[in-house]
Amino acid sequence: MLTEEKNKISKYRQVFICLALSLILTVGISYAQSNNGSLVVAPEPGTVALVSTGFAGWIVSVARRRFQQFKRAFDLIASSVGLVLVSPLIAFTAVLIKIVSPGPVFFKQERVGYKGRIFDIYKIRTMKVDAEKDTGPIWARENDSRLIKFGKLIRRLHIDELPQLLNVLRGDMSIVGPRPERPVFVEKLSGEISDYRKRINVKPGITGLAQVRHKYDETIKDVRKKVKYDLLYIREMCFMVDLRILLRTVMVAALGKGAR
Repeated sequence: MLTEEKNKISKYRQVFICLALSLILTVGISYAQSNNGSLVVAPEPGTVALVSTGFAGWIVSVARRRFQQFKRAFDLIASSVGLVLVSPLIAFTAVLIKIVSPGPVFFKQERVGYKGRIFDIYKIRTMKVDAEKDTGPIWARENDSRLIKFGKLIRRLHIDELPQLLNVLRGDMSIVGPRPERPVFVEKLSGEISDYRKRINVKPGITGLAQVRHKYDETIKDVRKKVKYDLLYIREMCFMVDLRILLRTVMVAALGKGAR
């Protein structure tokens, strides 16, 4: 599935580079025809390859910078509108939690963001207060006994993630990107997976390619596969990729997949 996804999103880059190369060849042929139509000596193939590669790389670099600007503008609009639209659902969930469980409705937790910056992520509480008091930091498990009443449903529908729109508005996160992890797990996994820290080369996201294409982490093998998806996204990120991930996120959330 990872190979299939890679082939699909790589085609946009291939088309882009082909267009760039076509432009280069057209300019080169026009330049070569001079002196009353006589053909001058064409550049060496190696020179053409070097120039075309450099030009294509420059175009890709400019396109990426423009995309980052567009991505931030999209994040601001989407998070602002999203917070307004989901505020009734958040309010209803807050009342429900107050009824079934003592303690705060919301909680914040340290996560590792862009370039290793630590920030507080906001979530709706679905577990008992001091859930990690006896265990320390651990991943959520299937049928986790620490969940409050309706907590499993709230997590399955991903309602607990909605306050992260505030993180997007603040600039801590993006709508689409690798999921941010807790510092203790980043430190541990960085020692076990060589490319793990490359995930922080972009802003983390509420949803990402790994979240819509892979199951919830259970083993180190799952994390390694998730990292491959994250690095694939970083390498191929563009508007069409983000759009496809968002559409698939809606499907995943509607089916209640990818959460515990």
